[in-house]
Order: sequence, then structure tokens, then C-alpha cells
Amino acid sequence: MSLVELIAQADERGLAAGGLACLDRCLPLLGADDELLRPLWASLADGSDWAPALLKARAALPAGEQDNEAALLARRMLDAAPAERTADAVRQWADACSVASLRIHRLLDPAADGASTDGLDAGRAGDTADLPPLVAAELRRQTAVLELLAAHGTHGLRRALDLSTEGRRVLRAVVSRRERNESGTGS
Repeated sequence: MSLVELIAQADERGLAAGGLACLDRCLPLLGADDELLRPLWASLADGSDWAPALLKARAALPAGEQDNEAALLARRMLDAAPAERTADAVRQWADACSVASLRIHRLLDPAADGASTDGLDAGRAGDTADLPPLVAAELRRQTAVLELLAAHGTHGLRRALDLSTEGRRVLRAVVSRRERNESGTGS
């Protein structure tokens, strides 16, 4: 099943986890602590209101500090998170987070050389042939998170968080390598 189909069929918890996982993987761009979103994950596990944790996360990251497109997209994911976790609200947010996260990975993928984000819609619809490696891996993680929640419900959250953590490490390494290369060339 394509990512677009999974998003269309996911329940509220799966959608919230999908959007949250996309945001979580992009935290290195915001200079955020890895634990920043942990209370939001906990609210998904216990079914509690996530609005207070969302406000704290937003407050921990002052607005206006993003100096590149990738970081700006990551910040927008956090800012756009709905305070009320209804299926309609989180479906729209999860879909937007999916697109934003794939765009971020495309911008940062050394194989894509920061090129255009063409082909992301095709990838989300199931045609992954022309996606660069970092983008293809992000697409697989997004799909896996939604599949885990669809198959295991709340019990799939732990594995979804593990996938998110793995993706965050990968993105952190890409960002770090990019910064080293830019500082080494004097750019």
C-alpha cells in the first residue's frame, strides 16, 4: 500500500504518530533536545491530551531562528501541529508533515545535491524509482510507522519511536557532514 493510501486509512493515533515521527526525525535541524517530543509520544501511548506538551515543545524552540529552508520546514511542522487530536485535524497535519519531511530529506540528500523536490508525490503514491537514497529511506520509515500503528495500535508506538530515533540519527549525521563540508570549503 502506498503512503498516500496508508494516510487515507489511518486512525487518529496512527496519523498523530506518523506526523510526530516525521517531526521527531527532523529535530536535528532545529537544534532541539532529542527528548523534546517525548511527552507528545507519551500522550499518544496513554491517550491523554497532548496540547500542554505541544505548547511546551513550541515554547522550548523560539520562533524565527531558522536560517535555511530545511529548518524552516521542520519548524512549520511543529507550529502546525493541531492542539486538538481529532482524526480530521491530524490527517491534514500528518499529510503535510510527510511532504515536509520528504522535502527536507531531498534538500539534504547528498545524492540529490539539494535539487528540486520533484518526484516526491510519485514516491508517496508508490513510485520510488527516481528517489535519492536519503529520501527513499525516509519514505520507508514513514510507511513503516503507519503500518506498525495499523497492525499493532498502541503497542506499535514503541517500535515507531525506535524508527524515528534511527531516522533522527541518520539526519543528524547528514547535517553534521554537511556542516563540516561547508566549513572546510569556506562557504
